[in-house]
Amino acid sequence: MTVGEANHASQPRLGAMAVPPLDLSASAVDLTRQLLDIPSVSDDEGPLADAIEAAMRDVPHLHVTRVGDTVVARTELGRDRRVVIAGHIDTVPINGNVPSRLETVGAVEHLWGRGAVDMKAGVAVQLLLATQLAEPIVDVTWIWYDHEEVGEDQNGLRRLADERGDLMQGDFAILGEPSNGHIEGGCNGTLRAEVRTRGVRAHSARSWVGHNAIHDAAQVLQTLQEYRARDVEVEGLVYREGLNAVGIAGGVAGNVIPDECRVQVNYRFAPSRTVAEAIDHVTELFDGFDVEVLDAAEGARPGLDAALAREFVEAVGVEPRPKYGWTDVARFWSLGIPAVNYGPGDPLKAHADDERVALHQIVDVERGLRAWLTGASA
Repeated sequence: MTVGEANHASQPRLGAMAVPPLDLSASAVDLTRQLLDIPSVSDDEGPLADAIEAAMRDVPHLHVTRVGDTVVARTELGRDRRVVIAGHIDTVPINGNVPSRLETVGAVEHLWGRGAVDMKAGVAVQLLLATQLAEPIVDVTWIWYDHEEVGEDQNGLRRLADERGDLMQGDFAILGEPSNGHIEGGCNGTLRAEVRTRGVRAHSARSWVGHNAIHDAAQVLQTLQEYRARDVEVEGLVYREGLNAVGIAGGVAGNVIPDECRVQVNYRFAPSRTVAEAIDHVTELFDGFDVEVLDAAEGARPGLDAALAREFVEAVGVEPRPKYGWTDVARFWSLGIPAVNYGPGDPLKAHADDERVALHQIVDVERGLRAWLTGASA
């Protein structure tokens, strides 16, 4: 029993929702529907993690470890290369979109429900292949983790890296983030900063004796309005950057000239830039203002020149694209592991009330991963 397993066993979950066992003999589509009908909003992933752990412990070719509500299942075949394939099991809050249902949109069959895109369809494909592929051509570490949709400090993959980093080691990684069934290499970095303007308080009836900090924020907004984001080529993929105001706050009372205004900006930067370089860029852009960095995360370069990545692209048979948003592939990149995003679902439907995934994408991603892991062709 591992440390993670011991911790889990010694802390029984009180009032946990009883869920039916997963039927891993079902198709990837039907298994997706089983997962959708088990609510797993962040902080409440436990019942689904329980079901996944129970199902994986019945698979004789897998070695299973649990750390919190993250389940890790590994093959130990003595292959000379190891691949990590991961997906998160939590979702954003439900809004009338559970239980799941089938629906047809523009003659295309979809599976509708919270988490269909982000990212239970991808998890279903992974669970099915983990069960069925006893002799993949590489050793595989399957990771299903919790708390991806909330703060960094709760992220199950981050906790796994801290507590059992050995379980994340590999030569290549795939994250099942929705990518419309395409391969998306690496990801942009992200930075949030607060740009502050300073003024002098005064009674609004005698405004001339004060200085209005909100008015000065117009200079910050004008800088953002005039900013032209870069398109940056990194290892053959073109990443689109962005710098935008995402919040503004200021004011004291209805009869007071404000002495402070805060504009929160979000900078999405190509993985050719480090966090330090991104911070330098933002502080230089807003020179003369107080700039405080709230949080930042490195991006991940595509890594598509790695041998396993090339083999994966060839087996799946789709042209790689850049990933504009930040994803947990950056965690693997920080460990020196090239990683890509590959999963069913349109990212534009992630978190939407009409979240739905096309059935053919689930089938296509299953076929692509199976072809690569078995040495066949898609």
